[in-house]
Amino acid sequence: MQPKTAALQRLDWEEDGENRSARWRSESGNPPPKRLVIGHDQMTADHAYRLACEGTAILWRGDFQNARQLLQAIARRIDNKPRKAKKPAAEVSPVDAFNLHRLAQSQRGRTLAMLILPLDEQYAIPLRRAPDVKDACEEAYGPPDEASVVSLREVLGLIGAHEWRKKGVEIAALGERIHPYYGVFSPVRGEYIDLVANQPLPSRELAFEIGAGTGVLAALLAKRGVERVVATEVDARALACARENIARMGFQRQVEIVEADLFPAGRAPLIVCNPPWLPARPSSAIEHAIYDPESRMLRGFLDGLAAHLTPGGEGWLILSDFAEHLGLRTRAQLQEWIDAAGLKVDGRIDIKPHHPRAADKTDPLYAARSAEVTSLWRLVAA
Repeated sequence: MQPKTAALQRLDWEEDGENRSARWRSESGNPPPKRLVIGHDQMTADHAYRLACEGTAILWRGDFQNARQLLQAIARRIDNKPRKAKKPAAEVSPVDAFNLHRLAQSQRGRTLAMLILPLDEQYAIPLRRAPDVKDACEEAYGPPDEASVVSLREVLGLIGAHEWRKKGVEIAALGERIHPYYGVFSPVRGEYIDLVANQPLPSRELAFEIGAGTGVLAALLAKRGVERVVATEVDARALACARENIARMGFQRQVEIVEADLFPAGRAPLIVCNPPWLPARPSSAIEHAIYDPESRMLRGFLDGLAAHLTPGGEGWLILSDFAEHLGLRTRAQLQEWIDAAGLKVDGRIDIKPHHPRAADKTDPLYAARSAEVTSLWRLVAA
């Protein structure tokens, strides 16, 4: 079968002698597949793997739980595929290791995305033993409207995100749970939160936070006694997420979440920013919390900071040196940007990450992860 695509948002195909059409959904930005076959419970994992590697999508009509097992089997075949002879690790630069890792992850994701499912007009999956995903889909896609098709991998991600949103992430420094939305970076790496929790405040009158995300740092500043916090965000999901978290914790009188690119109007004695840590191009919308192409947000924060600080005010830049260990940015380059922005470093506190990958020697980026340090840079006008 040779499906046709329309405006990269619809998938048209032929099935049982009929022409069919549905909306194509992909939060990763994958285009609709150009080739499609119908998959049933009798399909073998080897056959499915070959089709997926060729770029042929499998529209599943069998049992949902069998589809999950098939996806796992395809993943095992990808992970166990014999690799071409590689250069010794000592001959591979950190930048090359990072780029090869991203390429491998991207290829793996595209292959796994070839197993796709139907969703009806109410976000029900019309398959045997399928879970109820209506709430999870509404949280990611908005109100239901029309029948669609989506990769099983994405559906499982929606389910996981829905559970995270319900359960929340325990933040010890807050004594509260933060509930992340789908596509909003979850504060699971708590070391940067501890840095903000332990640094003496230059003022309790007013603070700006640039890039609110889930609202965790704005809430922490309010809990520490800052009388007014203005937190900015441009992403619609993050705006809604931060506002809900702030309201849930009862900080809405202290904290205002506003839509703005970087700085709000005015000046403040404390301005906090935790930008994406890696200067690389995101491959999908939900990667913007991780990757900052050409360090645009970092440089925008630095360049505008002095003009938004009150006399004697401090800017707190929370940044990992992971990019430095990967060869994506140097410490000298960061210092040049600080100097060029009319700023100087008035102090810095560091903390080592505690996440499991920092100790996983099988990780291709282990050398960089094990050396990583997260810092809070105290910046003031020069």
